[in-house]
Amino acid sequence: MTRILLVEDFKPYRSLTATLLSHNPDLKVIGEAEDGSEAVAQAQKLKPDLILMDIGLPKLNGLEAARRIRDVLPSAKIVFLTQVADVDVVKVAFNLGARGYIVKQQAETELLTAIAAVLSGKRFVTSGLSGDGFGVQ
Repeated sequence: MTRILLVEDFKPYRSLTATLLSHNPDLKVIGEAEDGSEAVAQAQKLKPDLILMDIGLPKLNGLEAARRIRDVLPSAKIVFLTQVADVDVVKVAFNLGARGYIVKQQAETELLTAIAAVLSGKRFVTSGLSGDGFGVQ
């Protein structure tokens, strides 16, 4: 069972994502956060296996939250689920230790595939953003 922390400030999208994840019996959302500061605190408290996180978060953006989470919980796999479709941001995300990057518009078709790839030790970049420099296997 993979334990997931879901970090998204827009509650309807967070609920939609949780519903999508619930279709896989091997995945369990163990906590939710709506801003970057709460994400760091929840990661420390809950020790999830996987963190699905937006970049555009209040209080502390997802990139900075990922950096802080990496310091306190290096074993957690971070996958960004965001509207930001910028190759430079993808590179920053991977440099901060992210294992996956999904653009929200692709989530319905790519989310479960991305999670499976990341859990098997691979990196995943949403379709249309793949390219050199991401270290995608």
